[in-house]
Amino acid sequence: MASTNQDGSADSVSWRQIGPTSELSKKHCRLMYSSLGHKSDVCLFYLKGEFYAMDARCAHSGGPLCDGDIEDADDVLQVFCPWHDYDFNLRTGKSNTGLQQQVYEVKQEDGSVYVKHSSPLALHPFPSQT
Repeated sequence: MASTNQDGSADSVSWRQIGPTSELSKKHCRLMYSSLGHKSDVCLFYLKGEFYAMDARCAHSGGPLCDGDIEDADDVLQVFCPWHDYDFNLRTGKSNTGLQQQVYEVKQEDGSVYVKHSSPLALHPFPSQT
């Protein structure tokens, strides 16, 4: 049985409902806030009819990947960190620099998008806990 953290989130990986596919498919990238704080935030990408999700902070120096350029090179979709131009494959999280970015499974079901993650995710910041 999974334990519960102070913020009420389960200690296990679960499918997290993000929102309606019709709305989320209107932007190439959205920041999803984690209940665990900004180090656990996730970028949700939508390109060529598919959703991808990866950690929002670059594995190199913590740059904001949601602000990075997205390129399609030989049918490989990549995001480039705006701080130091490190590249990450949206599907695998691999970089030509040797770094690895955490990626997450995404599914569409009944008109909604879900991301498999260890904490609740939201399109708006969670209220500060005091």
